[in-house]
Amino acid sequence: MGKIEESKMKGDFMQPIFLNPSLQEKIWGGDQLRTTFGLEIPSDRTGEAWLISAHPHGLSTVTQPEAYQGMTLDELYDQKPELFGPDHPEPFPLLVKVIDAKEALSVQVHPDDAYAREHEGPQELGKTECWYVLSAQEDASIIYGHQVTCAEEFRQALEEERFDQVFREVPVQAGDFFDVPAGTIHAIGAGITILEIQQSSDTTYRVYDYGRVDDQGNPRELHLQQSLDVTHFPHEDSPYSRSIQDQAPNSAEELLTNPFFSVQKVDVDQSLTLDLTGPYTLGVVIDGKGQLEVAGNHYDLDLITSFVLPHGIDSVTITGQCSLLLTHPC
Repeated sequence: MGKIEESKMKGDFMQPIFLNPSLQEKIWGGDQLRTTFGLEIPSDRTGEAWLISAHPHGLSTVTQPEAYQGMTLDELYDQKPELFGPDHPEPFPLLVKVIDAKEALSVQVHPDDAYAREHEGPQELGKTECWYVLSAQEDASIIYGHQVTCAEEFRQALEEERFDQVFREVPVQAGDFFDVPAGTIHAIGAGITILEIQQSSDTTYRVYDYGRVDDQGNPRELHLQQSLDVTHFPHEDSPYSRSIQDQAPNSAEELLTNPFFSVQKVDVDQSLTLDLTGPYTLGVVIDGKGQLEVAGNHYDLDLITSFVLPHGIDSVTITGQCSLLLTHPC
């Protein structure tokens, strides 16, 4: 390889990859993705922005660097595997999104990898996820877990519509963090906006949907048997779920490490240098503004800016006044 080509390759490795989201309309969605985050949304029922996604149901698109501009993340992952490290599992393992729940989401549960691959297809992953609450109206709550001991009790209570005896309601506020492993009954309540980090999966089993109907007046499909198959009995809260509002400035706090991903919350007031440990790192700005310095180059960071730091970037400096969530595959 000539010196010019080698230098260009090294330059590609040392540049962050910035992305445009895929926007998803939902029956329960609202307009916060426009009013709070400045995105051009398709309607006032836009529920999700898939910020960093290589999933075929919603692909993010590269905006920078110029060499990859216009590529979808799955194309980049396939055509430039060296940017993502020596291990290259298929499919791209993670998905990062913002969810605007103007109304409550359905009560639902997700499968693990083994169940998803057996029942949904060999390329479909399970869905372990986690939530960082960006905003919540007063008295907002989520459903997190259930209050029964076994699948038969769960089925009977649902058939008898004793929902208040089944689902466990938890109040939330901005700054709360919830670990939601596959098999956990859950629902985001009305008036809540979250940043979700998850396995790259779009498999959801609905348990209960408040009797809602779609645009044609048909009840939305429920998946009771699949839900019974994958739900954990009894429910156990994760030790990672907690409030993290009092984090010190210029610090990085590890929120969660599981077999699929690790998550850090980074708070910057002036300047913070971070050493990166994953094969590559995904980042989203959740508050404020700043700059990202990589290999002597500076990149502006604004609310909801999302990026990938490719393999080979071992350290970055963030300046300004901002907070970010960073994640990498495990």
